[in-house]
Amino acid sequence: MSFFDTLTEIKAIVLFFFFNISNVFLYVFIKPVSKQGPENMNKSKYDAIIFDLLTGLIDSWSLWNEIAGSESKGRDWRARYLQMTYNTFEYKKYEDLVLLSAQQTGLKNTNAFKLIDEWHRLKPWPDVSMVLNKIKNNFLLGVATNCSIQKGNEAIGLIDVKFDFTVTAEEVGFYKPHPDMYNCILKKMNTTPSRALFIAGSPFDVQGAKSMGMDVYWHNRVGLSHSNEKKADYVEKSLEKLIEILT
Repeated sequence: MSFFDTLTEIKAIVLFFFFNISNVFLYVFIKPVSKQGPENMNKSKYDAIIFDLLTGLIDSWSLWNEIAGSESKGRDWRARYLQMTYNTFEYKKYEDLVLLSAQQTGLKNTNAFKLIDEWHRLKPWPDVSMVLNKIKNNFLLGVATNCSIQKGNEAIGLIDVKFDFTVTAEEVGFYKPHPDMYNCILKKMNTTPSRALFIAGSPFDVQGAKSMGMDVYWHNRVGLSHSNEKKADYVEKSLEKLIEILT
């Protein structure tokens, strides 16, 4: 073997060694942190978590009860409102449905006006911040809410974690469980029903999300009944179980 052949072989060995050491250094010290995607899969089968807002993340029940004057009146009012939004489909002004549902359950117009005026007093459920902070780096987080744009943004602003994508019924032109609401958030998040987990707050949302082909975690904090044919994959009274499911 000539001197030049030997020199060429040594250079090739040195380059090979340097290239591999560099890759190890980049992986160990400069490895990027990114949300879960096809190139960065963890043990979960989901890459997107979509939340209902006013019952899935926010305790809207307590404020409604307080303004109605009792828990029973508040639950009747809230239940009637939920029925109206989920049966209406085509969007009608959110605040008008709050007013109409108050009237239909024997409350005064002033009750509805006070609820809208005191919207800022809504609070997230106690475990929301902890759970969202645990999962936010590995999953895209989305919100699909039947709120108006204004009231939806106000309620989202009460949560200390930033969501990647949100849609409101006012934007889409339909209330859940209309398919357009779910299709819109799935499209925004660039995902498919099989890769998304929907966090529902009511049995109506369970039905809608399951009909779209999504797995559903029903955050049934207040113990609502569910007699419909499509059942949630998970039913819990808190969000904490979500961490175990996703890890």
